[in-house]
Amino acid sequence: MFIQDLKNDFYRHLVGKRILIIVNYDIDAICASKILQALFQYDHMLYTVVPIMGITGLRRAYGEHQGDVKYVLLVNCGGCVDIVELLQPAEDVTFFICDAHRPLDVCNIYSDRQVCILGDAALEENIPAFETIFHDSDEEDDDQDQSGEEDEEEVHNDSGAGDSDGDDDSAQRPAGRPKLTRLERHEQRILRQRARRQWESERDRIMFEYTQFSYYGRSTALLIFELAWKLSKDNMDLLWWAIVGISEQLLLGKIESGAYTLELEQIQSHVSRLTNKTNDQNTMSASKISFENDLHLVLYRHWPVTDSMRYSRYASCQLKLWTLRGEKRLHELLLEMGLPLVHARQTYSSMDLVLRKEFYSMVERLAEKYDIPDIVYGTFTLSYGYRSRYAAADYVYALLAIMESVKKHKTPEDCFMEASDALNRQHKQLLGTGIDNAKLLHAAIFRQVQSSLEARQVHSAGSFFYYVLQEEHAFFSYPYALGLLAKFILRGHVATSRARAAPDLPLIATCPLDATQGMCLLVGIAPVREDSPKNFFGKAFEQAAQKSKTTLLQDFFEPSVVQLRQSDLTRFLDALTVLLT
Repeated sequence: MFIQDLKNDFYRHLVGKRILIIVNYDIDAICASKILQALFQYDHMLYTVVPIMGITGLRRAYGEHQGDVKYVLLVNCGGCVDIVELLQPAEDVTFFICDAHRPLDVCNIYSDRQVCILGDAALEENIPAFETIFHDSDEEDDDQDQSGEEDEEEVHNDSGAGDSDGDDDSAQRPAGRPKLTRLERHEQRILRQRARRQWESERDRIMFEYTQFSYYGRSTALLIFELAWKLSKDNMDLLWWAIVGISEQLLLGKIESGAYTLELEQIQSHVSRLTNKTNDQNTMSASKISFENDLHLVLYRHWPVTDSMRYSRYASCQLKLWTLRGEKRLHELLLEMGLPLVHARQTYSSMDLVLRKEFYSMVERLAEKYDIPDIVYGTFTLSYGYRSRYAAADYVYALLAIMESVKKHKTPEDCFMEASDALNRQHKQLLGTGIDNAKLLHAAIFRQVQSSLEARQVHSAGSFFYYVLQEEHAFFSYPYALGLLAKFILRGHVATSRARAAPDLPLIATCPLDATQGMCLLVGIAPVREDSPKNFFGKAFEQAAQKSKTTLLQDFFEPSVVQLRQSDLTRFLDALTVLLT
């Protein structure tokens, strides 16, 4: 069931209770959990935070803590699976789900009190009506009982014809109800079975249409911030975390730019309100959030301009910067901007002050001419102290790099806590380390794209492209990094391909995970020309695995990211080719 009044039906219901917070391994979820922790600490509430990476982690986290809590809060996880069926909880355990993944599981939607989804049902797309997907079990039992009674009556009548019992049965039958013959009863049973099969067929069609695409709803961090606002416990830090959460959705292609733009006006009103509140309190040392038009250039405030343009997916693919011709075109752009090459190769903060102030307007003026019109977008920046100024995108890329820095001595839980701490202004050094790691990640992505496109390693299967990394990689054995690489490679391949159908074809990228176990990671990317961020690969992977009789591990909450054995990869791709043709 949906809960729209988060203040009364969710938060005040939890005050004084012990809460288990299970948080998915993504930036929006981390930002949401930070806001929740700030609220819970304000009211001195007891809680436990457990980060997870998939369904297996969800089972383990609940299993380890189920004896201690009666209230479980799932952040960006659990919404798309039948949580009661999965975890088999006691009847007095209540789950609150705050999940941006879509579509939501219908059992969670129609659960009565045990599963509560935070959000507005009116904003959800095409939720099936209850009667179209759930059959009334009482009716079915009645039908079966009635059929059994009729069969029993038939046996009695056959064995005891002429006995007085048969006359008694006839006398007990309600007046006005004619006695059915054996043929009529059989026909009725056939009609009921046929109606049942038709209903099941229609239900399967409705459920397929509802679940065939995976996509994302509203930012969880933004939803939780609005709760903080309604509780009058919001501040600049909480607002900034919400901004980072929705910026991650935009930069990773989880939501359309239109959906992001619609949220900007509301966020700007919060910025103005909190800025005025801060000024009234005369806290001059506080942070300042500003809205401004910015550039889709990766970490350009912390990098030389030439590197940022080269390693940014959009600019690099539009200008084809992995080629000599593209490099020449970049130099022409810098020359026409009036930005000397010696300055463009310096770190942005070391550039001449006048050039820094004019950089945005110089790029914007020439964007149309150099076929990079979408390089401009609206975003927010955070300023505190004398020299600390960061865009929301800087935080997103830094946190992403921290989360992907799992090593033998550094578990995903350690990376989660480090990313969470990096959101605090007091841990500026963690953010700086994350930015340095993000530079390494994007440089590695560009080099991989360049070598792969030059070696023509992107192959066509007719209905999709596929790209196979042959060896384990320090960066690309993780879902987010492999997804970034796949998007860069697909856009780069489309930019250089002469095939008309190339912009309409998706890409499947795969990378070895564990050589000892022979597993590989597989990610499906939507076509370049497709405006909607909806992804059909989750359902397609499931059907291809059934057809090819391969074992697929769909453990992530993102259905388009799966694991399978490398020995099954060829057979799986063949089945997928047949399925999508």
